[in-house]
Amino acid sequence: MTKRALLSVSDKSGLVEFAKGLIANDFEIISSGGTLKTLLENNLRAADVGDLTGFGELFGGRVKTLHPIIHGGILFRRDNDRDRAQAAQNKIAPIDLVCANLYPFKRTAERGGDFEEIIENIDIGGPAMIRAAAKNFKSVIVVTDIGDYEAVIKAVAENKDDYDFRADLMIKAYEHTAAYDTFIAKYMNSFFGKTPRRAAIDGSLVAQLRYGENPHQKGFLYQFDDFYSRGFKALQGEASFNNITDISAAVKIARAFDQKAICIVKHGNPCGFSLRENLCEAWDEALKCDSLSAFGGVAAINGEVDRDLAEKISQMFIEVIAAPSFTRRALELFAAKKRLKLFKVGEGDRLPDLRDKTDFKHILGGFVMQESDEVKLSEIDEAKCVTKITPNREQNADLRVAWVIAALTKSNCVAYVKDRTLAAIGMGMTSRVDATLAAFRKAESTNINLNGCVMASEAFFPFRDSIDVANSFGVGAIAQPGGSVRDQEVIDAADERQIAMLFTGIRHFLH
Repeated sequence: MTKRALLSVSDKSGLVEFAKGLIANDFEIISSGGTLKTLLENNLRAADVGDLTGFGELFGGRVKTLHPIIHGGILFRRDNDRDRAQAAQNKIAPIDLVCANLYPFKRTAERGGDFEEIIENIDIGGPAMIRAAAKNFKSVIVVTDIGDYEAVIKAVAENKDDYDFRADLMIKAYEHTAAYDTFIAKYMNSFFGKTPRRAAIDGSLVAQLRYGENPHQKGFLYQFDDFYSRGFKALQGEASFNNITDISAAVKIARAFDQKAICIVKHGNPCGFSLRENLCEAWDEALKCDSLSAFGGVAAINGEVDRDLAEKISQMFIEVIAAPSFTRRALELFAAKKRLKLFKVGEGDRLPDLRDKTDFKHILGGFVMQESDEVKLSEIDEAKCVTKITPNREQNADLRVAWVIAALTKSNCVAYVKDRTLAAIGMGMTSRVDATLAAFRKAESTNINLNGCVMASEAFFPFRDSIDVANSFGVGAIAQPGGSVRDQEVIDAADERQIAMLFTGIRHFLH
């Protein structure tokens, strides 16, 4: 029996082959606008929606499919006697498949088009058809994903387009329109400077992970846009929930510098970092901070991993390596390390510099949302020296490294850096003095000499005690935001100890 398919797509990818597959399975095609034009140009028979409704396109294409002949054909219930009678009385024929993807509102908005052009890229007919078909999914197949074309053709050819198959497409259709409306709402709030009354988080599923933070929890990876499906590739092993979060933390720090760098993270916190032109040297230096914690850690490499670096890394157990590039010989060597996981992140020879516009955190019964924080190297370059002594060139270079690491590590945090290498770090403490002392004790236990290093704190020092402790370690320069009521007391302590101190004026709490 002949069935009817309504095709109305903005993205024409795969359209012709999909239509051919439908025709081969006894579907008549209904279409309009650019979709109809594409089908006819490829010698595919298709009826014009306007010929069925008796109306051509109205208002510059704003109204094409919004008509009872179309929506009645989609929505009437095939198992309802009254619906069937009304359809027959009004000469409404059934539409058995709806394929639609929507006007490219997001792409138009992101390229910064004229507002009126952006408005015209808000699809009306498409979402209406999709929602109608999804509502009547028991009788109508709804297709919104180009990636489903082949599966749909196979299902109808083999008569396997059953309830479960259609239900899956129905859910995907509602997710599709929900994401579309979410982006429009976000854009309009931003354009008119409004605070969203309803905040929606739109992410697409990339993969189900083996489990969550613990084996009894289910875990899933979602992405904004297409970063993980496009710019994140597993070369060896399968990423866990904890791997993903640690990779994110390590990449943020390693990529903060547009130079070759290595950052090692354990349980979300950096335990090693070094900035060097030679990555083998950077690896050796990064391990000096806390090689015990680095065991089983996650390493982000801002540069290509070659055979020489692979040999060095292979001398200890590292669970994950994330880098933009691996040489063939490095991959061959790593292949023997069965517990090692390798992930290609980004393109070229640098990790991607990604910045999400918003940041959110789940809390009991809801979530808090904020603009994403951005840590800039220029914050040190533009900082105010508040002491009699100013940092020298080497200290200034080290302060840039320490400032970024401190800002991207759990508060309260202090980071000690020497020769562009993390020497010690205290993080996640309830007291800044405790963070200062924890870093020193760790350095002391591994025989790291902090004399001559610099220190950065992501928030101000409320008392002079941290300065006195830092002096006892041999700290030569400090960077902090300033802003305490006791700033002068802290400055006086630094002058007493002949320590250079910069105030950035910017706090970077991370909770």
